[in-house]
Order: sequence, then structure tokens, then C-alpha cells
Amino acid sequence: MNRSSSIAPNQNSVNHNELWFIFCSMVLLSRGDCMAEHGDRELVGVFPYVPKQERAQQKRNSLLESGRELFIKNGYEPTTAKEIAAHAGVAIGTFYRYFSDKRQLLLSLLQNQLDKMLPPEPNWIKTNPEEFMAGILENHYKQLEQIGLHQVLPELLIRDPELAEVLIQSRKNWHTRILTGLQHAKEKGLTWPDLELEMVAWSILIILENIPKKDKESGMKTDYVELAKLICRMVFPPEWMISPNQK
Repeated sequence: MNRSSSIAPNQNSVNHNELWFIFCSMVLLSRGDCMAEHGDRELVGVFPYVPKQERAQQKRNSLLESGRELFIKNGYEPTTAKEIAAHAGVAIGTFYRYFSDKRQLLLSLLQNQLDKMLPPEPNWIKTNPEEFMAGILENHYKQLEQIGLHQVLPELLIRDPELAEVLIQSRKNWHTRILTGLQHAKEKGLTWPDLELEMVAWSILIILENIPKKDKESGMKTDYVELAKLICRMVFPPEWMISPNQK
């Protein structure tokens, strides 16, 4: 039975347009930042079988790639395990040998792409913070589009309260990481002296998480230099913008 089909929507638990929130879950899945608060539950669960032989590994990888392609093309909910198996050229029994359901396959895909999907952390103590931030943001969003899985996750979140609950805490953790970086910059005298850092950290997170949505609705790609300029001017006085380490 497909696990996600038996889960009732919990639309108050997550705003599924907040894609940055989704990316934060990748940190959680790889590092277990707040698993202690959720007991021993593992979001991915126990795999029915983990192959060791190369031929079996190839079949499993083929299922993963087929799932990725069909999820992106057709969406998460319409895609079935049977379709994934057929697209991979294997029997449905082979699918269930490696994965308990399509949710487990999707979360496996996310784990396989963690390094590329992790959001970049701003580094405020740089010779040219605007240039640095523009570069990391452009690279990140390009990688995200190539992977394509962020298009699927909103469907899963509104049907999966367990995942949504974890993501809420993950988003708070990511805010804390941004806030810590800002605090370090302020301690070095680099920021506006009267800056309310917690509010700025939330503002940065909200801006960044909504970039994919903005691009889609406006039909215009984000200018990452202008985006970096906007964020840095929230943080730094004009005299620090060129070379904050050389005042």
C-alpha cells in the first residue's frame, strides 16, 4: 500500500510554497538535527532489501532514476510504483524488493542528492560579500533546477504530516544558523549598529525561500547580483560593502 495515500492532508502544518523550507529538510535527513525530538523514527524507514551485488545495485539505481523522471514529469501523486517499475524495465515485484512504497523511493532520491540540494550558508565576513553571495546563490539555484525534485515535494508535504512536522523544526534551525552568522559579523563591528538581527535573519530566509516561486510567477529569472546587493545592504552600512575586513 502506498503510505502517502493513507495520510490525511494537514494544510496548517506547512506552507508548501516555501521551497527554502523544503531544502532545510535535506540538512535534517543527512545530519539528524532534530531526530531526538521525534524518537527513533526515521523518515526514510527500513529498506526491504539493500543490494550488494553490482547487477542488483544497477536495478535499484534504475528504479531511482525512473522515479525521479516520472515524479518531475507527472507529479508525485499520479505516479505509481507500477509505472516506475515499467519505466525502469523491471517487474513490479522488483520495485517492492527494494522499496516499501514510492514515498520511500522519493526520500531515497533526496538523500542521494543532499550535497547538491543543501542551501548555501551566507558568509558575511568576506572581502566582497555581494560578489560571494551572488555566486553561491546562482550556483545553488542552477543545481536545484537540474535535479528538479523540488517541484515534487510540495505534493508530498501536504499529505505527510510526519515530514511536515520535521520540516517546521528544520526551518527554525536554518534561521538559527543564519542568525549566528549575523551575530558573528555584528561582533566584528561590520553590521549596522542598531540592526535587529533576528528579524533580519527571518527576512533573509523568507526572501531566499521564495525565489523559485517569484521566478515562476513573474516569468523572469532572478538577477543574483541584485539579490545579493539587496540582502547585503540590509546587513552592512555603505562603508563596509566593498571590503568589510579593511576598514
